[in-house]
Amino acid sequence: MSKKKKAAPQKFNPYWIYGIIITLLLGMSLFGGDNNWQNLNKINISEFERYLSDGDVSEVVVVNKNLARITLSESALNKKIHERVIKKNFLGQDNATGPHYQFEVGNLELFQRKLEKAESNGVMFNYEFVTVENRWMDVIISFLPIIIIIGVWIFLMRRMSGGATGGAGGQIFNIGKSRAKLFDQNTDVKVTFKDVAGLEGAKEEVQEIVDFLKNPTKYTKLGGKIPKGALLVGSPGTGKTLLAKAVAGEAKVPFFSLSGSDFVEMFVGVGASRVRDLFKQAKEKSPAIIFIDEIDAIGRARGRNNITGSNDERENTLNQLLTEMDGFGTKTNVIVLAATNRADVLDKALMRAGRFDRQIYVDLPDMNERREIFKVHLAPLKVIKSLDVDFLAKQTPGFSGADIANVCNEAALIAARKNKKSVGKQDFLDAVDRIVGGLEKKNKIITQEEKKTIAYHEAGHALTSWLLEFAAPLVKVTIVPRGQSLGAAWYLPEERMIVRTEQMLDEMCAALGGRAAEKITFDKISTGALSDLEKVTRQARAMVSIYGLNDAIGNITYYDSTGQTDYNFSKPYSEETAKTIDDEISKIIESQYKRACDILSKNKDKLINLAERLLEKEVIFKDDLVEILGERPFEKKEEVTKASKPKRKTSGTKTEATE
Repeated sequence: MSKKKKAAPQKFNPYWIYGIIITLLLGMSLFGGDNNWQNLNKINISEFERYLSDGDVSEVVVVNKNLARITLSESALNKKIHERVIKKNFLGQDNATGPHYQFEVGNLELFQRKLEKAESNGVMFNYEFVTVENRWMDVIISFLPIIIIIGVWIFLMRRMSGGATGGAGGQIFNIGKSRAKLFDQNTDVKVTFKDVAGLEGAKEEVQEIVDFLKNPTKYTKLGGKIPKGALLVGSPGTGKTLLAKAVAGEAKVPFFSLSGSDFVEMFVGVGASRVRDLFKQAKEKSPAIIFIDEIDAIGRARGRNNITGSNDERENTLNQLLTEMDGFGTKTNVIVLAATNRADVLDKALMRAGRFDRQIYVDLPDMNERREIFKVHLAPLKVIKSLDVDFLAKQTPGFSGADIANVCNEAALIAARKNKKSVGKQDFLDAVDRIVGGLEKKNKIITQEEKKTIAYHEAGHALTSWLLEFAAPLVKVTIVPRGQSLGAAWYLPEERMIVRTEQMLDEMCAALGGRAAEKITFDKISTGALSDLEKVTRQARAMVSIYGLNDAIGNITYYDSTGQTDYNFSKPYSEETAKTIDDEISKIIESQYKRACDILSKNKDKLINLAERLLEKEVIFKDDLVEILGERPFEKKEEVTKASKPKRKTSGTKTEATE
């Protein structure tokens, strides 16, 4: 026989107390005074005068100088005209003894004269004037403003402290409590290291931390100490938070998760109090892990914005965090994991060994890692059997894990929109185009002259990149408006670890091919090259002032990886050097523009054929370029090898767009 489940006890609700108090107040107001007259029959003063002259009235009581209560004599109660008054009131009491009627007296002096006149005419009755008070209601009314002020104050405090949800931080007296969410063996956490594709180096680091907490004697018997913390650093979407969730799923120890903004509050000292409470809870449940996402919300370097003095509370919170992480006890077995994509702005005291002993860089995935990420996100999708995962990985250089997840989701939505039963290769290509370039706008109104200008602009990009050795290989060219661009040339850049001068110059020349094509064909230029000019200016400035690739400036860099120069009021170079930098940037850009013009001038017939094909089809691919231009003169000379720790990667799929 199965046992019946015990009904869960109802949680105490403070609103029950409020309801009881309101009920008592209403009861006092209703029954605190003589309120039985409220259900009496109402009459007017002329009816009262008639009853008085007929001798039916035995008593008149004037209450508070405005309301008269009439009691009938015993003989009058037997009359048919008064039979309605012999009823029970709302309390179930018989009102045969009176009072029986009520009415408003109006002018009190005039009413008193009428009573005296009737008495002098021999009518026998009694009358008196009384004052009835409801003392409870008077007290409540006198204290009502104070009650309202207290109620509004409690409401505001509860809202500012996180609402009336109960628990830590839910009440006004718990505002200094930590808001960390606790994951333990009783919490269903489904994410494990198997769900984290790629990130092999980062997984190895954090897996070792988990193993340390499970089996500390394996490390401490050799004299090692438990690490205090690990900082996950990387671009947005690379999987830092997912890695922390996997730690929570793998570790059989309490895992406290919260965001850096959870420490921020309008009250002074609340942030530091929450830090103390967080570490207190973690030490009580040690061994434990604390995960602080977006730690730059409280870990920003101190003393940078002291002009306004607005950062005092944040700095106090950071100071408390530094104190708790440093501590005196070395056997607390509490490890702090933190994640940020702004490691350059963090305070140096927070980054030192002894607090965050390890800095784990979560970089953008390479092709092999993207293949594994695609396999994870393709698992729940209904895809065609012949789908090539390697092809998808090659088509998404520079994509983060979040981008790949978005590609898979968009591909499924596109396939569903087309009423397909499975997701195919073209759906994924359309999804990549949708994410990188934006939504197609085929209904956008464009004049024929503008369309021709866009076609020659994009054909210029395609032709120059085709004839340059180090330019990125072309995928397709379109003049269909997409996002904010009126046309685009799509490239598939190589995943380079380092970039040489000639490679950067070829990329700049290809970017300027669009404006050069307009100049050669129409002898006019337009504003459509805005994104191209922005790109080449940024590259030229980087060559001169960051990478030291310019002979006039020499092997000097003015780049500061610490970010301290962002808060200085002066440049790190003289005015003369600034002029030299500007001149060299201009020389580089103009030389590559002239180079693009020369290439297109020598191949003007091919440019025209390519533009005409583009006007005809609106979208052309690599096969069309091979048909018009022939095979690309430059082939890949060396294979890309996998590096253990890449230093630099190019950005994602590049789009040269006509704004």
